[in-house]
Amino acid sequence: MSDAVSTRLPLPVLYAEREVARKAPLEELASGLLAYAVVAGSGRRSRRLANIVPRVNAFDTEFRALSDDALRLRARQASMSLRRRRGFPEDSVAECFAVIRELSDRLSGRRHYPVQLIGAYAMIRGYLAEMATGEGKTLTAALAAGTAALAGMPVHVVTVNDYLATRDAELTKPIYDALGLSVGVVIGGQSLQERQAAYRADITYCTNKELAFDYLRDRIILGQRAGNLRLKIEGLQDATPRSTRLRLRGLHFAIVDEADSVLVDEARTPLVISGEAKGEISANAAREALELAAALQPGSDYLLLSEQKRVVLTDVGRERIADFAEAHGKEWRGVIVREEFARQALSALHLFHRGEEYLVRDGKVQIIDQHTGRLMPDRAWTDGLHQMIEVKERCKPSARRTTIARMTYQRFFRRYTHLSGMTGTARQVAREFWTVYRLPVVTIPTHRPRQRKNLIDRVLADEEAKWRLAVELIADLHARGVPVLVGTGSVACSMVASEHLANAGLPHLVLSAAQDSTEAAVVAQAGELGRITVATNMAGRGTDIHLAEGVENLGGLHVIMMERHEARRIDDQLAGRSGRQGQPGCFQAILSLDDPLVDFAASRTFKNLCLALGPVLGEGPSRWLLRHAQRRAERVHAGMRKDLLASDEKQSRTLAFSGRPE
Repeated sequence: MSDAVSTRLPLPVLYAEREVARKAPLEELASGLLAYAVVAGSGRRSRRLANIVPRVNAFDTEFRALSDDALRLRARQASMSLRRRRGFPEDSVAECFAVIRELSDRLSGRRHYPVQLIGAYAMIRGYLAEMATGEGKTLTAALAAGTAALAGMPVHVVTVNDYLATRDAELTKPIYDALGLSVGVVIGGQSLQERQAAYRADITYCTNKELAFDYLRDRIILGQRAGNLRLKIEGLQDATPRSTRLRLRGLHFAIVDEADSVLVDEARTPLVISGEAKGEISANAAREALELAAALQPGSDYLLLSEQKRVVLTDVGRERIADFAEAHGKEWRGVIVREEFARQALSALHLFHRGEEYLVRDGKVQIIDQHTGRLMPDRAWTDGLHQMIEVKERCKPSARRTTIARMTYQRFFRRYTHLSGMTGTARQVAREFWTVYRLPVVTIPTHRPRQRKNLIDRVLADEEAKWRLAVELIADLHARGVPVLVGTGSVACSMVASEHLANAGLPHLVLSAAQDSTEAAVVAQAGELGRITVATNMAGRGTDIHLAEGVENLGGLHVIMMERHEARRIDDQLAGRSGRQGQPGCFQAILSLDDPLVDFAASRTFKNLCLALGPVLGEGPSRWLLRHAQRRAERVHAGMRKDLLASDEKQSRTLAFSGRPE
């Protein structure tokens, strides 16, 4: 068989994924140096990608004249052309884009802009498209996903929550139906059969967590015997081969929406599948551990590493724990066990707070996703921490959990044979995208000039002064009919904001993890005249706020940020809720030196100095302090991601003799 024929007819792979080769130290160094050149070349790549626009436009006259059936026939012909040829030739991609654009226009009146064509082509080429908020990334993804699916590749469109996955799938489904492509949605709470059916679709919309955990469950089923040939033989010989229990068809083509959130922010936390441990922590032992933790002294008995969510015991602390253990039951026997009890109890008391890391609902502790602000009711902390928090909150302790399988997002997404993505904020971490995922960032121009006004930050001395100023400003905007979005960093802060607004007699709606079931309704109303909406960073990703009639004449949506986030990118996402698609809008931060970020990443000396200089120099030093604290937090978290990846790769090498570490 000739080379040409063999490339047209690739051997079927039952579970496709890419093996990531280990890099030698010199290769690591060269990769780091090359990253600077890759980042610097973003503008050139964007200009080259723009060549796709005239090639797509060349089909306009012909396709506008075709009937619906004739247009669908052209889609099938373009599909056969892509399947016969290797990769994604520009002429075939342009034809597919033109078909999809024409179908979208006919079905919904939404015709792709040139910048959306450029963004979609960037993803087809394996790039990360940085598109400003409001530029229509959902419709852009439909171009890339539809083209890849027409080429015969199963496509995963990955987003940050169930709401967005469902919404985007419903929005784009008519286009895919017209192309003859099937669409599936994977969300929390689905059965195995529902997930398998969704992943068998040509295009599957899913969240990063559901997708990664489904893959990890597949890896548990496959174990060390995961070869393609072995799976095929099993399918011929066994009545119920392992392939019938697998959820996915492998990792083929991924489009990661809000890529900086998924691939960077969430990459600090490993994915863990846990099971019930043999030994359980009794409620009595947990109460004793919490009593001990309350008696231990910070600094002398233990150190809190807040940025790492970790507790370090001192020698003095270990001695106090040993003395405590002698007077208590058998559960306290053993040095490792009693010190772990103490560490988890200290973490439960000092590092995990109700309304920030978790909520209590129906007598159960439910974890809040720190990146989306949403609840994760089916998740639990491992190694006894969850039970400590349950006892602290006077809930019935659940069974103790232990780790069965573990993987990082870095290792998971690098296994896709074709990885791409899009986000509104990627430039600040462009080097990390390249070094970790080999994803070059391409900045896509906006369709219309941006009109949002970014007002200077206000930084007050304390929380009381901050809320007093914020309420005065909100009341003034509300009286003029301007819609206001108040952005907070946590559920607890949302509740504080709601209390202040209620005391001032200002009607408002709250969007947070505690009200996630009404998200769509709350978001839909946020752009109405005089509307006041309080939201966690749940509103900072992927949500569309449509302005009511007359709002543009009032200056558009006014966004007020009440707390700085751990990264400037997240602040920018919140700001991007206003001024979308060339509309007017306004963004301002109203902060205080009591901001949690100051305690996290700045010294008390700096804080006191800013307070002392305030009457003389105004708010300038305080603004600098908060920016400094944010930059330090970004460096700390970047270091954590780097350390986690290094640890993950080391574990992979160490356990290579026994199979994959997951």
